[in-house]
Amino acid sequence: MPKRRITILGSTGSIGTQGLEVIEKNKDKFEVIGLSAGKNVELLAKQINQFSPKIVAIANEESASKLSKLIDSSKVEILIGPDSSAQIVENTCDVVLNGITGAAGLPATIAVLKTGAKLALANKESLVIGGKLVLDLAKQDQIIPVDSEHSALAQCLRGEEKSQIKKLILTASGGPFRGKTREELKNVTLEQTLKHPTWSMGQVVTINSATLMNKGLEVIEAHLLFGIAFNDIEVVVHPQSIVHSMVEFVDGSTMAQASPPSMKLPIALALSWPDRLVEISPAIDWTSSSNWTFESLDEEVFPALAVARKAGEHAGSAPAVMNAANEECVKAFIERKISFLSIVEIVKKVLELHIKSNDFVSNQDLTLEKLLNCDKNSRISATKFIEEVRV
Repeated sequence: MPKRRITILGSTGSIGTQGLEVIEKNKDKFEVIGLSAGKNVELLAKQINQFSPKIVAIANEESASKLSKLIDSSKVEILIGPDSSAQIVENTCDVVLNGITGAAGLPATIAVLKTGAKLALANKESLVIGGKLVLDLAKQDQIIPVDSEHSALAQCLRGEEKSQIKKLILTASGGPFRGKTREELKNVTLEQTLKHPTWSMGQVVTINSATLMNKGLEVIEAHLLFGIAFNDIEVVVHPQSIVHSMVEFVDGSTMAQASPPSMKLPIALALSWPDRLVEISPAIDWTSSSNWTFESLDEEVFPALAVARKAGEHAGSAPAVMNAANEECVKAFIERKISFLSIVEIVKKVLELHIKSNDFVSNQDLTLEKLLNCDKNSRISATKFIEEVRV
């Protein structure tokens, strides 16, 4: 594999730091060209001093001023502002790892696709909310999924014809509240929600995992990435998080990808795709006894999946509205303004109102400007509901 030039967006987050760990152990295969981060200036400075990128992006002037004092700014170009992550990808590179959290990653995803570079996509929200706008820009095999579930599906589908696929099966850990009733979820705390049983992730993703909204976003992502109908995408609960997803074929055969729960494996594979790197993650020890269990998902207790399917089936502006409302509700939950159950309840209300309104935009009429306007209005609507149910 020729040496690849890499830009990492969200370099100080969970995905970004693990991506750099992979690169550090494979210096002969990768060169870091660019890094972008939000406010963690100290960690970004350490990354710059370690990997010597040509260009970095930082969120604001205050952070840029702090950064300049921690690095030799004569050796690196610094871009500043909310659009800097999108601007940095215009610098020539081979692969961009988009590890930005939430809708904020959409401009960067669009910018990457326009350059022709490979997009290692951890920012699922940008594909979910961008939908047709993103897919229309993407060349064949330009988007490489980083989510462990979609990486698993991509591996299972290598060399397979679409006509041979019967269904995609996404696995879910079930989060910290697997097996709970809605009554038991009424008073769960932020601290309880952030205790994920198998994965170590950022706050927002961990909360989305607990509500199962993360899995809802992943169902839409799977539909968009692989062109499979929503009726042919299932979700099963697999608490051990060893089988990352499966593909069932028309002859009754099922293919699964399995590995111990570590994001380094799908990150590394996305950076080197279609090649594999050596010894990224410990393999499963097949000589030790272990039990893998699979359970059905209780969608009455966790309605986020149904909400996401509804948004995905309507397409157009619906997924963007759902995601924006969810981001506002998760933020309110972190600030202890609303209860855990209120998150998805409010998202459902905002989505249903939008679909019935004149503001809904179909795929045929979708533009980036209209999409961003729907995102903005959704956040306003969600905020009003948040105030009404504020605890």
